[in-house]
Amino acid sequence: MSKYRDKIVMEGLHFYGYHGLFEEETKLGQKFIVDLELYVDVATPAKSGRMEDGVHYGEVYQTVRQIVEGKPVDLIESLSENIAEELLENYPLIDGLMVRLNKPQAPIPGIFENVAIEIYRER
Repeated sequence: MSKYRDKIVMEGLHFYGYHGLFEEETKLGQKFIVDLELYVDVATPAKSGRMEDGVHYGEVYQTVRQIVEGKPVDLIESLSENIAEELLENYPLIDGLMVRLNKPQAPIPGIFENVAIEIYRER
C-alpha cells in the first residue's frame, strides 16, 4: 500500500481511441473513459502553495490523452498498463496509482453499461 493516504482523484476523463481486437474498433474507434487515483503527498504543496511541489493534474490529463488517443493497442489491459507506466515514469511525486479504464461501447452482445479494467501500481 502507498505510504500516502492523500490522493488526487480524476474521474470521467473522456477520450476517443482506436483500441481493440476487432477491425471495427480500430477503424471506427470508440469512447474510452479513464478514472485515476494518484497517491501523492498533498501536504507539501498545500503548505508551500507552489505547484512545483505537487502533481499538476492538467499535465496528467494531457499525458493520458496522448496515450489513449495515440497508438492503438489490442487490449484495454495493455492500455491501462501504458497509462500507469507513463505516469509513474514522468511524475516522480506519484507514489502509487489506480487506473480504471472504462470501455462502455465494448463489442459484446447483450445489454450492459460498462466494461472496465482497474489496476493498481506502486513506484
